Amino acid sequence: MSARDRLDDERRRTTQRLADLRGDYRGFVEASKDSNADDEHDPEGATIAFERSQVGALVHQAETHLDEVDAALVRLAAGTYGVCAVCGRPIPEGRLEVRPTATTCVGCAG
Repeated sequence: MSARDRLDDERRRTTQRLADLRGDYRGFVEASKDSNADDEHDPEGATIAFERSQVGALVHQAETHLDEVDAALVRLAAGTYGVCAVCGRPIPEGRLEVRPTATTCVGCAG
């Protein structure tokens, strides 16, 4: 699989995950509208607030990853994809297969 194919696949999967998570988040927001806002005294309130917070964090993670994928696509177009941003040496293909958005080689990542 080419780098472009890997990144396109990663972008497609992340975009779908983000859409799903945003739908889940909207569901928690809607559920919390009908609940008592006083989480301390509402046995379900804390659960809804916690779940909304958890999904919100996952949305943020997916958005950040999507930004990383887009940055990798820009590097690919510029001819700098697969080059370590720290030492300038090639990033091993195996690392890029596992983490297509990597900007550093294994040595510089540590």
